[in-house]
Amino acid sequence: MKRMILIVLCLLPVFFVEAQETKPISGPVITWAESTYDFGDIMEGDKVSHTFKFTNTGNSPLVLTNVEVTCGCTTPNGWPRDPIAHGATGELTVAFNSTGKSGKQHKVINIVSNSVGTTNQVMIMVNVLAKKQSN
Repeated sequence: MKRMILIVLCLLPVFFVEAQETKPISGPVITWAESTYDFGDIMEGDKVSHTFKFTNTGNSPLVLTNVEVTCGCTTPNGWPRDPIAHGATGELTVAFNSTGKSGKQHKVINIVSNSVGTTNQVMIMVNVLAKKQSN
């Protein structure tokens, strides 16, 4: 009898679990080729830039309305202003000025868009080395 009750209790959850259907995403989705870029070591005062590439993997046009940075040392140099069709690609170029910086730097760039996806930011990393003092 105990065995029968145990079997029933083990099988009971199977009858109450609903199959979850995956609904296709409706709307634009920004998908990054890479969401993080590491410049490695640079000297203080150096200026570097990187271009992030993305694809609209959604089913309607993607519109980037703004690119936000948290520090004046990081500058978005360009992004598409026109709508990006489903399957089309785009680029976002970000520059970093290491003047007055030292050590490891992690800068997050937020992309304001109509994307329904969750990857609306990219990040750059860099290790800024002190300039060597000349005698």
